[in-house]
Amino acid sequence: MRHTHQTIAQNIARVREKINRACHACGRSPEEVQLLLATKTVPAEVIRMAIDAGERLIGENKVQELRDKDAALQGLPVERHFIGHLQSNKIKDVLKYATCIQSLDRLSIAEQLHQRLQAEGRTLNVYVQVNTSEESSKFGITPEETVPFIQALQRFDTLHLKGLMTIGLLDADPEWRRPSLRRLRLLRNKLHREGVAGPLGLSMGMSGDMEMAIEEGATLVRIGTAVFGNRVPGKEVWDESSAGR
Repeated sequence: MRHTHQTIAQNIARVREKINRACHACGRSPEEVQLLLATKTVPAEVIRMAIDAGERLIGENKVQELRDKDAALQGLPVERHFIGHLQSNKIKDVLKYATCIQSLDRLSIAEQLHQRLQAEGRTLNVYVQVNTSEESSKFGITPEETVPFIQALQRFDTLHLKGLMTIGLLDADPEWRRPSLRRLRLLRNKLHREGVAGPLGLSMGMSGDMEMAIEEGATLVRIGTAVFGNRVPGKEVWDESSAGR
């Protein structure tokens, strides 16, 4: 089934209701949690439907998709984050299209970003990606590296540290993910307690664990499937069977 403005708006409303319920259940205000729509493989015309429904924050995993969708999204009231693994040869392109990089995990990349930003006379918001589940399949610094990494990052004054990002443990049982989400909050608290960083946001939680992430302190959840459904390979069609999850 092809998406329409109505189905996208309905899916977004369901996600926002889940966010509201999760916040109220743990004594938080829904205003504390931003919704970022993860738009990997989502066509620009479908993203426009989400923008028409009032969403203002999207995230791409691939620099090529940032570039290819740019013309169709020009002039629209939307902020685009880069949430995938950043390679050094893609820095120039990602800086053209993204206002925030959520996946910073190497000082060499930080230095290259800094040099280019200095030359352009501007700054950039960043999140540091931490591999809190310590899975070898994931990118991100280790929890033990977080304090020295943040300290080293402070020499790059063009990079404004906004928070920490993680992907919960990849396990079929959501409860097994909780420790990896909680660990990011504890790391954030440690950075603040030790004076290494000021108040930081926590980017964590996806369609399958956003309520749990909110319970553990998420300030930004990255939602794709619950809004756009599962991609049918090779077609510009979306399977809505899981869109409400």
